[in-house]
Amino acid sequence: MKTYIHARLSREDRAVLEDLKKSTGRSESELVREGLHLIRRQLERERNALEVAGKSVGKFVGGPKDLSTNKEHLAEFGR
Repeated sequence: MKTYIHARLSREDRAVLEDLKKSTGRSESELVREGLHLIRRQLERERNALEVAGKSVGKFVGGPKDLSTNKEHLAEFGR
């Protein structure tokens, strides 16, 4: 089932929409839908490292304290 929305656009926004229609050959509906998906992807990328790590934070309580600074820990890594 399709739903419809109504949006009020300023003259500038309307001009941008018209330019996009002409330059892409897409309909107003296609441009609005793509815009919604672009915004969602942008917001998903803006998550910080703690949010991305999620449930793994604090899960690993053991291990060497100098793991990030001691090159000996990485001597065999990637071979």
